[in-house]
Amino acid sequence: MSLNAFEQEARQLDAADPLAHFREAFLIPPHGNGPMHYFVGNSLGLMPRATRGVLDEVMRDWAQHAVEGHFAADHPWMHYHGLVREPLAELVGAKPVEVVAMNTLTVNLHLMMVSFYRPQPGRSAILIEAGAFPSDRHAVESQIRFHGLDPARELIEVEPDEGERISDAAFERAFAEHGSRIALALLPGVQYRTGQLLDIAALTALARRHGCAVGWDLAHAVGNVPLALHEAGPDFAVWCHYKYCNSGPGAIAGCFVHERHAVASLPRFAGWWGHDPETRFLMRPEFQPARGADGWQLSNPPVLSLAPLRASLDLFHQAGMAALRAKSLHLTGFLERGIDALLADTLEILTPREPARRGCQLSLRVRAGREAGRALFGFLKSRGVLGDWREPDVIRIAPVPLYNRFTDVAAFLREALAWRERRA
Repeated sequence: MSLNAFEQEARQLDAADPLAHFREAFLIPPHGNGPMHYFVGNSLGLMPRATRGVLDEVMRDWAQHAVEGHFAADHPWMHYHGLVREPLAELVGAKPVEVVAMNTLTVNLHLMMVSFYRPQPGRSAILIEAGAFPSDRHAVESQIRFHGLDPARELIEVEPDEGERISDAAFERAFAEHGSRIALALLPGVQYRTGQLLDIAALTALARRHGCAVGWDLAHAVGNVPLALHEAGPDFAVWCHYKYCNSGPGAIAGCFVHERHAVASLPRFAGWWGHDPETRFLMRPEFQPARGADGWQLSNPPVLSLAPLRASLDLFHQAGMAALRAKSLHLTGFLERGIDALLADTLEILTPREPARRGCQLSLRVRAGREAGRALFGFLKSRGVLGDWREPDVIRIAPVPLYNRFTDVAAFLREALAWRERRA
């Protein structure tokens, strides 16, 4: 199949796309006389047009009401975090009581490990995947050391056994060998470098059968793939909102705590806003945690950070994750098919081939080596096709169904072919 045939098919697919109008809800960065072909929603999502309006609303209320904005604003600040509760629960497949938007991802991960990593003699290890995102590994190592333990013994890393991917069998072997001494399993919903989607329900059940607490880092999964956290049953999950959830650089993060812990007296780092709202303003010295995930809050909600999340979650609610997932599978499959047909001698796909084992990201390696990979990445960027680079040699291309088009994918194929021809 020729490039011309792919370009023609892309135009036809865009014309028939029932979600195509959502692209107009975003501001697409320019390149030359047209829009950039932006494939970096897995790192920073684009800005929804509605974001400016929700931020302006908060700024107007601040100017007009000052402190009274907590009660007199169009959307009173005192309960502002509640505005995102139901749409966030919808997005991650949870009950409203199980979710809260607060802090940033790694802060939330530390807060969760305070409660759910409780090492005991004989059960004191943490299991993660080899090659975990550095922030997660730093957090896990520091928690182990905080308890006076040695990461060299207490950190168990599951190594890839399918090229650079990890099979379900590898996790099963790890739990069979180490399960009795694992206090916490912390796994990624989507592995950031390879793009592999793990089976959250199956691995949660596996960990719990071995008596382990289990948590998930869903930074690359939320807004990318459908989730059913309540049904899957992990103890907790944490994620950010600046990637697929399009809430801006350094956006407020999210946290899930399963309902079975809603009223549990778990150890935690406490703060005023985690106190039961019914008695919070009585100013009593004793900490009485709020029910559910709210009980892990520390400080009052950052309204200016929450506002962009409102704008983005409204788009997800309108589109629906089922429809977004269907388009995502089609977009990423179209990209995969184009690479196989036109660039198989140039690019290797590291991400699983099975659609059920990946989100929208394909991780690519240039077969000619790292320096050629850097050269291709730079060439694509100069031509308005922006992915991202992950050391040592991976280009990540993530066609996001809310705003990417099939013609964006065709543009990637066209420019990658142009680079190959120049290099020949």
